[in-house]
Amino acid sequence: MLFMNIYTWEPGQRDALIKRRREKKGPALAGGIKKIHEWLDAAGGRGFMVFETDDPRAIMTSIMEWHDLMKVEVVSLLDITEIFPSEKGKN
Repeated sequence: MLFMNIYTWEPGQRDALIKRRREKKGPALAGGIKKIHEWLDAAGGRGFMVFETDDPRAIMTSIMEWHDLMKVEVVSLLDITEIFPSEKGKN
């Protein structure tokens, strides 16, 4: 299943986030999570990551690695064509 992390941080946490991300050589995702792509808000203070997993425990484990530095919201994503098959192929 696909999910999106929407994560935000306060300006004072930026340097600590950069340092930890470099130390961990990435977002430090738990096993069982496949990152699809990640974006940062051009204004700063917010990022978005789409990932795939079937293990909700892996999501919790990954979030706990960052809770002290940022707020993380996890949203499940459903392909619109699963609900409305007639939308398939429309852009």
